[in-house]
Amino acid sequence: MKFKYLKMLTLTLGVGALLAACGSESATTNGGGTSTDVNKDINLAYVEWDTEVASTHVVGKVLEDLGYDVTVTPLDNAIMWEAVSTGDADAMVAGWLPGTHASQYAKYKDSLVELGPNLEGAKIGLVVPAYMEANSIEDLTDEADMKITGIESGAGVVAAANKAIEEYENLADWELVPSSSGAMTVALAQAIEKEEEIIVTGWSPHWKFASYDLKYLEDPKGVFGDAETINTFARQGLEEDMPEAFKVIDAFNWTSADIEEVMLDINSGTDPKEAAAKWVEANPEKVAEWTKE
Repeated sequence: MKFKYLKMLTLTLGVGALLAACGSESATTNGGGTSTDVNKDINLAYVEWDTEVASTHVVGKVLEDLGYDVTVTPLDNAIMWEAVSTGDADAMVAGWLPGTHASQYAKYKDSLVELGPNLEGAKIGLVVPAYMEANSIEDLTDEADMKITGIESGAGVVAAANKAIEEYENLADWELVPSSSGAMTVALAQAIEKEEEIIVTGWSPHWKFASYDLKYLEDPKGVFGDAETINTFARQGLEEDMPEAFKVIDAFNWTSADIEEVMLDINSGTDPKEAAAKWVEANPEKVAEWTKE
């Protein structure tokens, strides 16, 4: 009887251990089976432009709601591309193509998984307040002390502005002054408040177009290119490592009106995480499209 009891106890403990092991499995594979020890830590890289702050935090919030431990990492533009290509970051939703990030794309594309556009109709160029008389880059003479206020030196729009200075004869003696995205918008706001002349490197979508009456200067030489798309890229192996997260990142797609709503909220003083959570809560149908699989 004692031997029979011990045998039954051993069997019970064995079944309990097996059930515990099954209970620790943390994900379901595409084929309907289970996989163990699935990593739920994901790192999203972004460049600190208002567009990318908004989009990255929204994607991060959606993944957090699915149980992921999300880190959002602001990086210099070139380093962002390198980080995803080497696997130091898992993905980004911040690739401007075909013009703005053309050099980074050419350098790193073979080491990345390209997932296509997440936003259509993006644009870059030289932007001025609507009250300025100039309507074209060719109209510029000595406005704004012959200076263009730029953003980070590694940005594609800054490279295009440098090229514009080379291509347009009337800009031969002009100076491009790099700064940061935040510093540029502060300078723009201060100039508009005083109705002073200012030329900035601009892009859309951006909250500044909703806040101020602005215009792009026409670009007859096509230096700044045509309309662009903002694209999503992932590291190689992410689909195999985190298929659910990969599907969400791949499905992420929204409009200029969507992103500008989040950007304007952030610019008004709302924390990026709170602004993202607010938008996600207010747009369940769009989020459901990204997470339906």
